[in-house]
Amino acid sequence: MRIGELARRAGVSVRSVRYYEEQGLLHSTRSAGGQRHYTQDEVERVTFIQRLYAAGLSSRTIAELLPCVDSPSEETSDAALARMAQERDRLSEHIADLVRTRDALDGVMGTAREYRESLRASAETSATTW
Repeated sequence: MRIGELARRAGVSVRSVRYYEEQGLLHSTRSAGGQRHYTQDEVERVTFIQRLYAAGLSSRTIAELLPCVDSPSEETSDAALARMAQERDRLSEHIADLVRTRDALDGVMGTAREYRESLRASAETSATTW
């Protein structure tokens, strides 16, 4: 199948398919006219790559994990597991940072609400003393 068909079947843009190929994540054969051709296996690979991107992995990390998919062995599996553990730790740290940021924002919002209520109370007191 040609690049447009692969993109349609995998639910991505043609630009994404080209990017995956540039990054070494995807490979095609070329026709005599230079057109890219793909098999059904590449549809599944693009879908898999999309899931890894959705999990927050970079193209470089994905490239490090693909040997385990392409040539499963004890060595590649161990390397993939170690790399995924690093990514999980990185994501856990990022989540913790986001929680701290959210909690700080909640504190600022609480202060703003208290201030707003004090202004309203002050305005009501001023209005009744006239």
